[in-house]
Amino acid sequence: MKTFGASKEFLLGDDIEWEVIGEGLKRKIMGYDDKIMLVNVHFEVGAVGVMHEHYHSQVTYVVSGVFELTIGDETKMMKAGDAFYIPPHVMHGAICKESGVLIDVFSPIREDFME
Repeated sequence: MKTFGASKEFLLGDDIEWEVIGEGLKRKIMGYDDKIMLVNVHFEVGAVGVMHEHYHSQVTYVVSGVFELTIGDETKMMKAGDAFYIPPHVMHGAICKESGVLIDVFSPIREDFME
């Protein structure tokens, strides 16, 4: 397994460029080492986080906005102040209903985000 080292200890949001990752979607990788990663993801209204799965554990906090979130066979509306956990290898995705920001935490690091 490839290692990526670790991010700096102090990460200032204004110093990190947004990376466009899809229509109405952009992210900032905020901190990481090989075991954990934190990512800010900004969604415009109507943006879709397509259904997908990965071997990482994921916990996400809804900073702002409203999202129709599907994990496995269950769909719920999530809003600011809510959070959700996605076990490894479970299909999940989101549709943004009101523009907002999610904070994703992955363990281990999402190597695919580093390429």
